Parts: sequence; C-alpha cells; structure tokens
Amino acid sequence: MKSLNEVHVWILFTLILYILQSSLFPFISHRGVSANLLLLLVVSFSYLKGLRLGVFMGFCAGLLQALATGTFFGIDIVSFMIIAMICGKLSDGIFKDQFFLPIATSIIAGSIHYLIWAFFIWILGYPFPLEENLKYTLPAICAYQFIFSYPVHKATYLIDQKFTGKKYVSRRASAS
Repeated sequence: MKSLNEVHVWILFTLILYILQSSLFPFISHRGVSANLLLLLVVSFSYLKGLRLGVFMGFCAGLLQALATGTFFGIDIVSFMIIAMICGKLSDGIFKDQFFLPIATSIIAGSIHYLIWAFFIWILGYPFPLEENLKYTLPAICAYQFIFSYPVHKATYLIDQKFTGKKYVSRRASAS
C-alpha cells in the first residue's frame, strides 16, 4: 500500500462489506447462515497483496467481525489470519488475474472458518450436533461463499488495479 488514499479506500470497502453482511444478508439467510463477505475479502486481498498484508487484513477484518458480533472474542481473528496465511502463501505461485482459484479457495476458506468455529465450540463444552451441522450448515456456507465470491473478488481486484496500476497478465496472454 503506497498512499493514505489507498488505505482509506480499503477501510471504506471493508466497512461497506461488513454493513452489507450484517444488515442485508440476514434477510437472505438460510437456517441462519449467510455469506461471510469479510472472509471473502480476506481471501481475495491475500491473493492480490501477499502474505504480510493479507494477514494484516485478516486481523483487521476478524477484529471488526469479533467486535461487532459480540461472539467469542478472538476466534474470528485467529481463523481469518490462518486463512490469510494460507492464501498469502498460495499467492506467490499464481497469476493474479486468475479468478477460479480465489473462488474455489473461498469455498474451502468458508469450510475452514466453520470448522475452526466448530472446534472451539466443542472445546468450550457447548453441545454441537456435528452430523446435523455437516449435513445442513456446511453446504449452505459453501453455497453462499460460492455465490458471492466472484463479486467480492472482482471488486477487490479492481480496487487493487486502480492503486497499483498493474495489469496482471495470464500465461496465455504472455505466450502469444
């Protein structure tokens, strides 16, 4: 990140995604499950900006979600940072204009985030019907993450392109 203006745009984009996630998406939820736009942002941001900035975005987005939702503090932060580390490490070897990988990873990231939550709920001794959750909740999470991953990744990609000025080139374009 090079300028304060870029930081302000990323903060504004993060807040817009959180506002959408917390105000509009509960109306289109299924069994209390809806898309986690902040997690989608962390995945896309980590792919585009790399490990270090991705983990920072994971911390900030996880902190925002933890403070605003009032659930167990720290689980979102840890989960988002782990996912950002994985995506940031994977970003070194891919072309940045590839849209399939961030979309596929968003589904996996949603599952990892859910399983981290399930693990902490189980460790804390709360009842957790694993079979029912794997049958109903996890598929809904994957579906929502899949549906909303492309728009979030495209917006993240366009914001990154605006400030970096980079035109990411794929192998096919560079070979011809």
